[in-house]
Amino acid sequence: MWLLFALALALGPYEYAVVPGAAQYDGTPSPAFARRLLAALELYQKGQVLRIAVAGGRRPGDRVSEGEAGCAFLRARGVPKDRLLCETRSRSTHENLKNLRPFLKGRVLIVTDAPHLRRALFLARGLGLEADGYPVLGQYSLSYWIREWGLYLLYRLGIFPRAASRTPGSPRVDPGTGL
Repeated sequence: MWLLFALALALGPYEYAVVPGAAQYDGTPSPAFARRLLAALELYQKGQVLRIAVAGGRRPGDRVSEGEAGCAFLRARGVPKDRLLCETRSRSTHENLKNLRPFLKGRVLIVTDAPHLRRALFLARGLGLEADGYPVLGQYSLSYWIREWGLYLLYRLGIFPRAASRTPGSPRVDPGTGL
């Protein structure tokens, strides 16, 4: 996979690193979410991506969405607002990508946990995105790998409908202005 990533970089930088949401706690990204965000930040700082898109809504009782927490995390580390795209309503990987899709132009790089990457790429490409993947390495449990492979297979076989869950209301995405 790293060889493919190196070859893709030869084409020039990606327009966006796309970071699917993960848990946040009162505005602080969970350790898993922070790893994804830091990987995207490093790619941005190296000039391998031009912008960063962060997606994720709120769980019941949350004051802050994953998208808001992720964008605040990146802004605090020096990423200008006009380099961020913050989606704040989605509740699944499919919704993350579907809500961002109208704003994503050109090649995008999905930055997510290694076990999650295959499914996220399948969904992104199914939505018509020109997407490659960047696996965030870590010590992931066997149950996480099995869950993600199982979900990928269900999507691949058409058993798990891609549009089964819908985000209430229209997507809230603020391109070029952060939040």
